[in-house]
Amino acid sequence: MDERTLGMLIVGLGVTTVVIGLLIASGSLSWFGRLPGDLRFGTANTRVYVPLTSMLLVSVLLSVVASLIRRL
Repeated sequence: MDERTLGMLIVGLGVTTVVIGLLIASGSLSWFGRLPGDLRFGTANTRVYVPLTSMLLVSVLLSVVASLIRRL
């Protein structure tokens, strides 16, 4: 990987981070973490949160991104 490709990759990751940050700040991703497979248990003093579906979605998205980067 040459310097130009690495630079474009870093810029792309930065832009993606900013876009995700703006989506979170605007409330557009408020559904994330509240998907049907995310488990929540709680008592009066304790709360347990297990985001199974949300983390599965993140894993699939990261796998797709890694696959696209490998093809470059």
